Amino acid sequence: MRIAVVGCGAMGSVYAGRLAGGGHEVLAVHRGVAHVKAITAEGLVLSGPDGERRVRIAASTTPPPGVVADLVVLAVKAADVGGAASLAGPLIGADTVVLTIQNGLGSADVVAREVGAERLAVGVASGFGASLTAPGRVHHNAMRAVRFGAHDGLGDAALERVAEAWRAGGFDAAAVADIRAVQWEKLICNVAYSAPCALSGLTVGEVRDHEHLGRVSRAAATEAWETATALGIGIDVPDPVVLVREFGAQMPAAKPSALLDHEAHRTSEIAVINGAVPREAARVGREAPVNATLTALVSAREESWAQPAR
Repeated sequence: MRIAVVGCGAMGSVYAGRLAGGGHEVLAVHRGVAHVKAITAEGLVLSGPDGERRVRIAASTTPPPGVVADLVVLAVKAADVGGAASLAGPLIGADTVVLTIQNGLGSADVVAREVGAERLAVGVASGFGASLTAPGRVHHNAMRAVRFGAHDGLGDAALERVAEAWRAGGFDAAAVADIRAVQWEKLICNVAYSAPCALSGLTVGEVRDHEHLGRVSRAAATEAWETATALGIGIDVPDPVVLVREFGAQMPAAKPSALLDHEAHRTSEIAVINGAVPREAARVGREAPVNATLTALVSAREESWAQPAR
């Protein structure tokens, strides 16, 4: 399969590297010039729990002329999906499937307006803990699962072809009937660690076991679980505290993307992670004060970086 990965940051590079290792023809489209140059010159070096590998893939800052992909993967952050979908336009042919994989909730609606809902698959990736360690190099701490679902209208056969392509790359990948439930199950884990880690500078495991922050983490997760239940989402989570503690135990040294963003003074995706819970809760007349407070604290810090020094 010819696969174009648009947005080869940390997670996108993990996807590109492993898909190429599975025998697919992979093109990385990424705006970071240094990363593209390193991949072109030396290949992409991927390290993780199963060792280190170097794969050769094509890389460019814009789609090459005349290249149409079987699968386009949008691996950018939530705030950038609209631009990435537009950038990917030349890669999309009549039979191309577009797969969008972001944290939080809401990105698929943006992409569907750009590329058409009938060709759109939504992905949820859990438990990778990926980071770019240098241009052309990416590391991930773990690799749990990738699940795919249709946004609106994509057929089962096309969705299964996507899952099979990812399984060839060594992923625990499967197509599911209810991707929204999977999104919420991941969101429960994400809200437990994204804001607390970003605000404290601690890793997932450190927050999990912290006397005070651990309580905040568990409260954020419980609030998200209660919101999903009130919305009628078909999550398979009997106990949110057990879920997030087990999640944290599997990757204690990981830094959530929100923390990595704060270390680099970048705006995080907190608005679609912790911030999604109070928005969704309001739809059923509920409040989510823990996640609303965490979102406000993270957002205030990010706004301060844009303020001129006094």
